[in-house]
Amino acid sequence: MRWTKLVTSVRGKIEFPAARPTLTWAFAASAVFGGSVAQAKHDDRPRSALTAEQTTAQMTLDEKLSLVDGGGSSDASCVGRTPAISRLGIPALCMGDGPAGVGNGLTKVTIFPAPISLASTWDINLAQDYGAAQAEEQKGKGRNVALLPTVNILRTPLWGRAAETLGEDPVLSGVLGSAITRGVQSQHVIAMPKHFAVNNQETDRFGDAPGWLAVNAVVSERALRELYLPAFDSVVHDGGAQSIMCAYNRVNGDYACDNAHLLGILRGEWKFEGFVTSDWLFAGRSTVRSIKAGEDQLMPGGASPYGLDDYYGSPLRKALRDGAVSVEELNQMVEHILNGMRHVGVASPQKSAADVDVRTAAHVALARRIAADGSVLLKNDNHTLPIGRQDETIAIIGADAGSAQQITEAYGGFVPEDSSHPVTTPVEAITARARGYKIIVAAGTAGVRPLTPIPAARVLSPEGTSGGWTALYFSDAAGKGKILRKQGHVSVPDATSLAPLGARSARWDGIIVPDRSGAYRFSVYGGGAARIRVNGRSVASYEKEEFNEVADGTVMLSAHRSVRISVEYDPTTAIFARRLSVGWAEPSNVRANAIAAAKKANIAVVFVNDIVSEGADRPGLELPGDQDALISAIAHVNPHTVVVLNTVGPVLMPWRHDVAAIVEAWYAGEGNADGITDVMFGDVDPSGRLPETFPQSDAEGRATGVPSAVPGVNLVARYDENLDVGYRYYQRHHIVPEFPFGYGLSYTKFSLSGLRVDGHLAHVTVRNVGPVQGSAVIQLYLGFPQDVGEPPNQLRAFRKIALAPGDQRTVDFKLTPEMFRYWSEKTATWATSAGPYDLSVGFSSEDRPVHAEITP
Repeated sequence: MRWTKLVTSVRGKIEFPAARPTLTWAFAASAVFGGSVAQAKHDDRPRSALTAEQTTAQMTLDEKLSLVDGGGSSDASCVGRTPAISRLGIPALCMGDGPAGVGNGLTKVTIFPAPISLASTWDINLAQDYGAAQAEEQKGKGRNVALLPTVNILRTPLWGRAAETLGEDPVLSGVLGSAITRGVQSQHVIAMPKHFAVNNQETDRFGDAPGWLAVNAVVSERALRELYLPAFDSVVHDGGAQSIMCAYNRVNGDYACDNAHLLGILRGEWKFEGFVTSDWLFAGRSTVRSIKAGEDQLMPGGASPYGLDDYYGSPLRKALRDGAVSVEELNQMVEHILNGMRHVGVASPQKSAADVDVRTAAHVALARRIAADGSVLLKNDNHTLPIGRQDETIAIIGADAGSAQQITEAYGGFVPEDSSHPVTTPVEAITARARGYKIIVAAGTAGVRPLTPIPAARVLSPEGTSGGWTALYFSDAAGKGKILRKQGHVSVPDATSLAPLGARSARWDGIIVPDRSGAYRFSVYGGGAARIRVNGRSVASYEKEEFNEVADGTVMLSAHRSVRISVEYDPTTAIFARRLSVGWAEPSNVRANAIAAAKKANIAVVFVNDIVSEGADRPGLELPGDQDALISAIAHVNPHTVVVLNTVGPVLMPWRHDVAAIVEAWYAGEGNADGITDVMFGDVDPSGRLPETFPQSDAEGRATGVPSAVPGVNLVARYDENLDVGYRYYQRHHIVPEFPFGYGLSYTKFSLSGLRVDGHLAHVTVRNVGPVQGSAVIQLYLGFPQDVGEPPNQLRAFRKIALAPGDQRTVDFKLTPEMFRYWSEKTATWATSAGPYDLSVGFSSEDRPVHAEITP
């Protein structure tokens, strides 16, 4: 371990009182379902003075079943619903996504930054505001249960839902997740943290049709307890969550919603008294097993359109008649649901609220602030940023700088980009801010969204005659099964043509004769698995996409020399309606125009993006399309090139040493353009810090780097890396990342000194030694004795503070017994070593300049 000269030699011993008791929520019997006692005199919402147990005793069997099996009266606002029971004062439940605003296709809402953007702010108060604002809009749309936050650990940056997480560390995820939960429930909306538990990939989370056997996460008890469960513990005990969503995947052999071990920890050890709801459509896999394990509610209820049974409808009635499930067990399930309603004080949702405009100026401002505060300045050579008057001419380059900017996930619970209000683009925001500057705009690329469809007239039959594609429809996986039909003269590859034939897969073959020589880009877009080949070479492909994915690639072609092109398609894993689109971009001068613009400019800002979403994991960490080549070309002609990344997370940066500045802006919602403009012009100091490690290579981003770990083999993902996830992996194996966890630059500088331990408090002094006001994220790490087998250093607490130039402040960290414990697999319980422990404080997992040795 390399310590800097700021090391503070402090040795001490601290003694703790008995561990804190498990927190529970207790409300008086006079509490009401529809709001607080104080509110009861001022509204006419249904209410009950009965306890959950007393209320349950008065319910009929049908009423009880209506609460545990979703599928109450339909409402456009709800993705899951239970009916009201007015005679007992029980409100209806209307549930909806999402993690970054009111999702599921509703409009007239705020597009908030993705949670990973919020996580990079490291701001607890901002997280609580984020939750409260979302809950206000959810409530305005007629919902009283919000399916958020996602507190699954980002085990690998390849995860398709990385943008939905709060990063790779359980402390950061737990603290921010708890703040979001408190914010949501402060508005009398039930928060439903998800996905319990060990849900860390998209590949095979449903499995393949027709059996839909989900991936099995094989994880040690120690990793489960120390990495994958603590954030859920936090949202229950510190956030007060009153519902939890169990996951699709299996954990050590059992489905998460059937998992007696997982739900036993939640119920037995954590004393959780709220309700457990299955994730939608695929998570509920049984009747008796799930109820015995601790699941309370099946969503969305009814038979699955994908061939899975309805387990809590008629099967539950039968289980009750047969005695496989007792009335007492059903009553307990109902009481858990009523507990959640009562503790949060939910009211019956508004009806027909889907068209209500719930955006407010305060919410828009909050979205912009998070976008700015979450932006992470990764590189800033020679003070390239902020942009100043010396930068008289600014070139804005990239498809992502215009209407194709990536600001949110495409699927799942995220807010659609084509919502009912216009979203400011980076070009518009910079132009508005840069009055008096000259602005040059150039796309430089066709972008990374689906390319223009290949015109039917340009495709010849495989024999070289006119007539378009020839289609082959197979009974099995692409190109391997019995040919059910061969069809010529097909104008375009059509995914819907498979169903009438009973085909599982198809291949379309044709010939294209290029008009000119150069680089041709091809794209394929749709659900399931697809691949496009040119002269037998795979150019673009994706596999096991649940929703719709776009993949593209580039190949050099010569004018007037025919090439064979084929498209293979297998929709087996597709969840949405089958869709397939094949596109291309012929050689053009679009990049040359961008290079010319960069040559004329004092500073060139290149906006690039990826498109990652729920439904598929990333195949690698490369920027998609031709964006790497674009950045390199611009950097070659302009030494003051700034790269802005609107990405789900880390990307490989082969051009890192050629550009002057790099900013990670994430999927920053509708405030993306204004927020990044605030940072680039210095109106806001960049205070974002990485909530995940950025690797130098693709292999480093794949957990242990072997397929058995990510995404798994034969539906088994082995978590053999054990505790070595994120920065723990890099430190254990002495690997230098591209950018470490917790890292981020500012327009000012900070110093740390004087670390000391006084009883149960650690104190450190932070000073702004730079020229402007800024915010520092002070991070406390703990190093365990070597014989314990823990990773070298682990985040245990953090504080974000703002300081003016020259100001200093003493930051206090409370030291608790939980910080020093580890899970002993030998005794199957929590244990604490005699020490000594290394306590360090710094600005990232790799920059911890002050240390103290302590013994608990």
